[in-house]
Amino acid sequence: MTKLQLFYNKVPDAPFYQTEFGYYCMEKWIAEGHLTRETNLAELFGFDPNEFHYLGNLGGCEAPFVPPFEVKVLEDRGEHELVQDSAGRSVLYFKNRRSGFMPEYVDHPVKDMATWKEKCAWRLDPKTPERLKNLENHAIAAVNAQAQGKFINTYLVGGYMYLRSLFGPLELLYMFYDDPALIHTCMEAWYEIMNSGLQIYRQYVELDQILFDEDICYKTGSLISDDMICEFLVPYYTKLIDNVKKGQNRKLNLYCATDGYIEAVIPRYMSMGFNYFAPCEVAADCDVVGIGKKYPDILLSGGIDKRVLAQGRDAIDRMCGYIFPAMRKRGGYFPTCDHGVPEEVSFENYVYYRQKCLEYSK
Repeated sequence: MTKLQLFYNKVPDAPFYQTEFGYYCMEKWIAEGHLTRETNLAELFGFDPNEFHYLGNLGGCEAPFVPPFEVKVLEDRGEHELVQDSAGRSVLYFKNRRSGFMPEYVDHPVKDMATWKEKCAWRLDPKTPERLKNLENHAIAAVNAQAQGKFINTYLVGGYMYLRSLFGPLELLYMFYDDPALIHTCMEAWYEIMNSGLQIYRQYVELDQILFDEDICYKTGSLISDDMICEFLVPYYTKLIDNVKKGQNRKLNLYCATDGYIEAVIPRYMSMGFNYFAPCEVAADCDVVGIGKKYPDILLSGGIDKRVLAQGRDAIDRMCGYIFPAMRKRGGYFPTCDHGVPEEVSFENYVYYRQKCLEYSK
């Protein structure tokens, strides 16, 4: 078995699959002369070959609109600009810089049933020809990938993340009480488009994993109550998962990706069949070793404190010495930063951390 297969089969004492969550430090490291845009990061940092093939077109951090909203500047505010993004949100950016930081989301497209129908509902038609063509083209490409042994990972926007992109995080909380029927209407649309897309993919390949980009937790808990999850998410998730599992011969892994205190939602998502949780953000009191002991059957990745990576070798030694022996013995874990590696992490510190990952994986 490959390292990734050992991970998914939760084999105890198997060497860690070597990869990274992502980076926010690359521009700094390039400017400092440590690497170039052409540098082979897998070779430099000892990453394993990529065994994933990703199927998208079902959203990520926002609804999968076809067509997307026109991206345009709404207002010039000197050093900043207010921009309508492809999800119909009004977003405040630094002028001439729209990535690498968290912007301010000023407004969102859905206010009521009228704005839902006018601005969004028609953009979520599962049968839009352009959408169908994109799904089928990606599915055809996945056939060869699966024949080559690639792990088919389907990426979609989770129900909470989808609703938040429509209404806004604060406005959504009011809407659960003020207009629950509208929330259910939006979630019916979510289910229809996700089910339609997954069924098209299933006509060509079997799925190994569905990654729900959810971001439903904050520092100390879930952003919505368990009762709300049960009312507004569980019925649609359950129906979707049941449908995609019909006729599935391969094991289907269900991956909940959320920052924050992930333990707040693990039991509920496990009850829906989810078996993989990440990135175990340490600043939100996620202890990947403790979570691994409490929930011995789930898969985990992440749990590497980005703040510790910025502190130096002694701190990195202590962190790795606590996490790596316990999680290697357990199995079903591989290390990554608990989010993208930030600019505060020096190249030298990161190289040292990668050396520790490789040492503990021999």
